[in-house]
Amino acid sequence: MKYRTKNRQNFWIILTVCLVSLICISILLPNLADKRSEMGAVINVVYPKAYAFDDYDTWRKIMDENPVNNGFLEALNNFAYKTGAMVLADSGKNINYSPLSLYYALALAASGARGDTETELLDLLGVQDKQTLAEQCGNLYRLLYTDNEIGKLKIANSIWMDNNMNGKPVVFKYDFVEKAAENFYASAHIVDFSEEKTKKAMAEWISSNTNGTLSPHIELYADQILSILNTVYFYDQWTYRFDREKTAEDVFYLTDGSEIKCDFMNRTTDSAGFAKGNGFTRAALSLKNAGQMVFILPDEGVSPYELVSSPERMQEAFEGGENFAGKVVWKVPKFSFVSMLPMTNILKDLGINRPFTTEADFGDITDHLAYITSVLQETHVAIDENGVEASAYTQIDYTGSAAAKPEDQAEMVLNRPFIYGITAENGSLLFVGICENPKG
Repeated sequence: MKYRTKNRQNFWIILTVCLVSLICISILLPNLADKRSEMGAVINVVYPKAYAFDDYDTWRKIMDENPVNNGFLEALNNFAYKTGAMVLADSGKNINYSPLSLYYALALAASGARGDTETELLDLLGVQDKQTLAEQCGNLYRLLYTDNEIGKLKIANSIWMDNNMNGKPVVFKYDFVEKAAENFYASAHIVDFSEEKTKKAMAEWISSNTNGTLSPHIELYADQILSILNTVYFYDQWTYRFDREKTAEDVFYLTDGSEIKCDFMNRTTDSAGFAKGNGFTRAALSLKNAGQMVFILPDEGVSPYELVSSPERMQEAFEGGENFAGKVVWKVPKFSFVSMLPMTNILKDLGINRPFTTEADFGDITDHLAYITSVLQETHVAIDENGVEASAYTQIDYTGSAAAKPEDQAEMVLNRPFIYGITAENGSLLFVGICENPKG
C-alpha cells in the first residue's frame, strides 16, 4: 500500500468517473407505492466527513476504521486485468476503460442476486460472499473519499425506481435499498421512466456529482423500473509540475507507419524509480494525494496489445519487470479522446451468463422477473500541462523495489502507441487505456 508523504508540489489531475447505471425490470419499497409522481429523493445519504490535506491524524484514523484487506485489493486488480485484457483489444483506435466503474456496478448487482446468478458474479469479482463484498466496497469507499484543498475523490450512487408498470404496482425490497445506502452511499428516488423529465433528472444528477464534466444521454426503456447510477469525481495535483514553456511540437509515430505532429510535455527527473520488463519500460508520475499515473512504453517493434493480451501479461506490464532507480526523461504527448465500450459480450466470455437470461435470480432486489440486457461504458480522458481529466459512465440494463546503479536511465519518450493506468493511493486501478493517436 502506498502512503502519503509531505513531499508534494503543484499540478492537478481530474478523473471523473460516472461509473454505474443499473436498469432492471422490477423491484419493493413497501411504503412508496403511492409516490410515483414525486421526483425528489426518498432516501438521502450523508457522505463521509472531509478532512484537510495535511490532517494526517484523521487520515490514519480513517485507515484504521475502514480496513480494506489485501485480498480484496488483489481481487479488484485481478478483475481489472481479466476485463482489461479483453477490453483493451487491438481495435486500431484509442481505448480508455474504468475497471473500478464496472466493478462497483457489478458489485451492486451482486448484492441483489441469489443462487447461480450470485455465484457467477461473485466468482468474477473475486469475493466469496455478498456480505464481505458489500463491507469491503463500503470500506474502500470511505478510504478513497477525499475532499480537500488539493484534490477530490467522491463516489456517489443513486437508485431511481418506478413503482408502477403498465398500471400495476411494483414492489421493491427495502433491505436492498437500505443496504445500498449503507454500503454504497446510494440515495433513492421515485420516478416515472416513461417521462422525458426522468432522463433529464438523471442526467442532471450525474452532471452535478461529476462537477459538470459529464452530461450523458440517458436511454430508458418501456419495461424498465429501476436504475442505479454511480459516479466518481476525482481531482488531484501532480507532485511535480510540467513547465508549459518546455512543451513543444514533435512527431508521434502511428501503428500503421504514418506520422502526426502533436504537442509533447517535457521534463527530466534526476532520481526516480522505473522498471524494465519483457518488451516494455514502465514509470509513473506521482500525484499529491498519493495516487499515480503509470505509463508503459512498449519496446521498439512491440505492440501495446501484446502487453495486454492476457490477464497475466497485463499484470506483468503493470507490476512486473526489474526495478531500477535513476534518471527518467519524460516526453508525454497531450491527448484527448472518448471511448464507447460495449461490455455485454465481454462479461459473457468471462462467465457471466445466467444474469443475462430469464433464469436470472435477483430475488434480493425483487420477486419479479429481472435480468440484465446490456452493459455499456462510455469514457473520456485528456491530459495537458494542467493535468489529466477522465470520466466514465457504465450502464447495466435490466429487463422483467530493488536498488539499482545511479547511472541507470529510462527514456519515457512516448512518441508511439503506449499504455497508461491511473491508480489510487492503495494501488487500485481507476482507469487503464491505450493511446494510439494523441489527436484522436
